[in-house]
Amino acid sequence: MEKHCLSCGEVLIGRADKKFCNDSCRNNYHHQRNHNQINLIRNINNVLKKNRAILKELNPDGKAKIRKQQLDRQGFNFKYYTTTYVTKDKRVYYFVYDQGYLPLENDFYALVENSEIG
Repeated sequence: MEKHCLSCGEVLIGRADKKFCNDSCRNNYHHQRNHNQINLIRNINNVLKKNRAILKELNPDGKAKIRKQQLDRQGFNFKYYTTTYVTKDKRVYYFVYDQGYLPLENDFYALVENSEIG
């Protein structure tokens, strides 16, 4: 029974368990198979990097209070953050790596930096 390369379809010669005719076909096959997953991760990482940069820029001293409009203008995406921290009094801080924010009243946000990270 003839076996064919999973990438290009060429007839395989050699070992019985061979799946690809060469390294290029093996790489192409796995790249095509994982392409969407890799792009998703890359896009999320780019949003996280941008969010962190925005928080860092608006919070140069480690603590600040800003309006939501400032974050919106810079293109901050509130759907993406790396972790949350809940205080004893149930306030929820959202962190993008070491840069965090706490939603306050009247569309204000407290910005903080976690100096323990890094």
